[in-house]
Amino acid sequence: MARVCVMIMMMVAMVLNMAIGEPIAPCYFIFGDSLVDSGNNNQLQSLARADYFPYGIDFQFGPTGRFCNGKTTVDVITELLGFDDYITPYSQASGEDILRGVNYASAAAGVREETGRQLGARITFAGQVANHVNTVSQVVNILGDENEAANYLSKCIYSIGLGSNDYLNNYFMPLYYSTGNQYSPDSFANDLINRYTEQLRILYNNGARKFALIGIGAIGCSPNELAQNSRDGRTCDERINSANRIFNSKLVSLVDYFNQNTPDAKFTYINAYGIFQDMVANPSRYGFRVTNAGCCGVGRNNGQITCLPGQAPCLNRDEFVFWDAFHPGEAANVVIGSRSFRRESSSDAHPYDIQQLALL
Repeated sequence: MARVCVMIMMMVAMVLNMAIGEPIAPCYFIFGDSLVDSGNNNQLQSLARADYFPYGIDFQFGPTGRFCNGKTTVDVITELLGFDDYITPYSQASGEDILRGVNYASAAAGVREETGRQLGARITFAGQVANHVNTVSQVVNILGDENEAANYLSKCIYSIGLGSNDYLNNYFMPLYYSTGNQYSPDSFANDLINRYTEQLRILYNNGARKFALIGIGAIGCSPNELAQNSRDGRTCDERINSANRIFNSKLVSLVDYFNQNTPDAKFTYINAYGIFQDMVANPSRYGFRVTNAGCCGVGRNNGQITCLPGQAPCLNRDEFVFWDAFHPGEAANVVIGSRSFRRESSSDAHPYDIQQLALL
């Protein structure tokens, strides 16, 4: 029933946008990791790539580098904002196409520079922001005037979703990183928030005024973590989830701080953790039957090795919350993206959902 409601909500939003004839925000800039990467890692020397089948098996353009069988959360949000095509990855963006926005996300990227290095090349949060500064100079050239560019960019949506890899591929990976010994969960979250804040200030100084900060999900419930750390293959790793909640609570405080201290900008927090937990706690409400295993993968929970090239995935993909060892499938992304755009519960977003942010 809930899935039907989500689909109806998406259709209503898209019909309204079609009636208006243009997106409710002129552009959408996306910063993140593999949850929203749409192809920026395809040309990198990296193990964190998804430009092969069966990734994209349900996507209209096939394998594009999205770590999913179909649409990511930002693809869903892009549709709901009223764009008639998905936002182009930075590696492919050129000319006036950048006026619609750019997707800078890179799989394995983190807030910290070293995060994900064991997987090879990736574009860190600071690298993504540097790429955006380059984009802004191109926007100024296209529009012909810094004031015109500033006015234009002030209406765009900027979504930022990083931090997951700083836990998954750093803090809780003692074989490769020392941060788990150097920091308590609270002090590590503080370090991430301080670095995150620096990048937000750079974005602000380059014209960003509408920010959606996406909280990190319950990483301790991913098939990969369940395969490694769960005796029954179902009970989430609370040690990891607790650290994730500490980071998210500080991200909420950061949103409040910026809203109180930058009156010409609007910030909001998207509670991806809470939306995900609702899907896992009430799977039948959304049409899910499997919450603890990947549709595609190898080993326990299909989570010990992620989806391999040419591997046959499950057939009932919409019944799985997870597509592979780490990433939600399209069905889950539709729920998360829809509730990010237009909250279903007051806890989904604070203080605005993305639709409200766009209309401010």
